[in-house]
Amino acid sequence: MSKVTGEQVRASLKQCMDPEIPISIVDLGLIYGIDISEKNDVNIKMTMTTKGCPLHDTMVDDVKRYTRKVAGVNNVNVDIVWDPPWSMDKISDEAKSMMKNMGGLSTPAPLDYEAALPQGVGKMVKQEDGSMMLVNEHDQGFMVNQAIIDFWKSCNGERKVTELVDLFAQQTGLQRSQVEKEVMQLLKQLNEGGLLVITNQNEAPNVDFKKSN
Repeated sequence: MSKVTGEQVRASLKQCMDPEIPISIVDLGLIYGIDISEKNDVNIKMTMTTKGCPLHDTMVDDVKRYTRKVAGVNNVNVDIVWDPPWSMDKISDEAKSMMKNMGGLSTPAPLDYEAALPQGVGKMVKQEDGSMMLVNEHDQGFMVNQAIIDFWKSCNGERKVTELVDLFAQQTGLQRSQVEKEVMQLLKQLNEGGLLVITNQNEAPNVDFKKSN
């Protein structure tokens, strides 16, 4: 049995995107430690950008899934830790540059909740390992998780933004006020990636997402 290395696990996790920002959890500095036993059981210590992250369970599931893509990995355990607290200085220089090019994703897009009707565009593509990608009309593919795919599907051109917020709250089991910011960020990210058209927003897509190989 070949020994799994931390470098292999970290390389696989580089493909695991944060649910709110299309940058890997490794580049965001969320992985604090990778410990591998003699039996190739993997224990990962990681943190979140905020304690109130509504996609906590989704991120943990994604980390386990990408870790298991490494040949030879057996059991995977993920421990969420808050010490030391995450801060912006843990982000890699590459990721900081990407975030700058994205135009600052922390600012919600100015949308009319009752007038805008977001419509998902592009297509889903299933990869050889079973994971899914979203691909825009320029054949640019983006690594996304199931939560983002479900949200993209829910943008059918008939639901208002306020309805999308309610739906996302139901899916995550959280209060509407807790997910409103996340929904606005997702709308902006998908729009900039050419994967979403918003009827009252005429800006041309500015594709700066991290592209898959």
